[in-house]
Amino acid sequence: MVGSFGTGMLLAAETGAHLPSVDDFLPPEILFQGTPFAINRIILIRIVATIVLLLVLGITASRAKLIPGRWQGVVELGLDFVRDKIVYDIMGETRGKRYVPMITTLFFTIFVFNLCGIIPGMNMAATATVVMPLVFALWTMIQYWIAAARSQGLGHYLRHELFTPGVPWPVYILLAPINILELLVIRPASLTIRLFANMVSGHLMVATCLAFAQYWMVDAVNKLQGVPVGALWFAGGFAMTCFEAFVAFLQAYVFAILSTVYINLSFPEE
Repeated sequence: MVGSFGTGMLLAAETGAHLPSVDDFLPPEILFQGTPFAINRIILIRIVATIVLLLVLGITASRAKLIPGRWQGVVELGLDFVRDKIVYDIMGETRGKRYVPMITTLFFTIFVFNLCGIIPGMNMAATATVVMPLVFALWTMIQYWIAAARSQGLGHYLRHELFTPGVPWPVYILLAPINILELLVIRPASLTIRLFANMVSGHLMVATCLAFAQYWMVDAVNKLQGVPVGALWFAGGFAMTCFEAFVAFLQAYVFAILSTVYINLSFPEE
């Protein structure tokens, strides 16, 4: 039984099931082809998700009441969560007030973009290509450089980061390049790769489960064996979809947390 199951999986991978590939993340242009404004499926998903997010938050704000209803309560709960549990917990209220709008924007945008991967008709996270996570990471990098320049002066900040006080001077030969590499490359890269890789892997896992489910339940010759095996693959795909919804929130939370931490590190120590 195990041998025939393994053989069937290999046959499905080679001939029958349409498995996800890198082409899924490089879709053809569907609007304005051949122009600088060309739009493919992922860009269209980003545009639609942004419009929906702005409409939902805008309508909620315009209809806000002193005693919130259920929907307003949910939105306010999310806003309070980002403000109190992320920004204020890390930076404090006085310092964090300036960055609440930025971190809130990052959290909700990434969360909604990630959820697009499990919404029927979209089926692709808007953060599943490297461009969008890189834009968010560069925004964070620009903000922690601005915070450093504003709070302690760029020269003083660089001297403190590159030449940490109390370290023997020969160590600076190794330590200074590592520190500048962290500020310019490692921090933005860690934010970008973490978000991008998690959303790509989630899409691949869900799509693979559903591809094998379709093969076994529809295309396989042996229906007696194919239907129960396909049902198992479908159940796995459903479980992975639910897990992907959790990952969508988790990655937005982690990105917001790290962005807040990086900005907070740019301020002088108390």
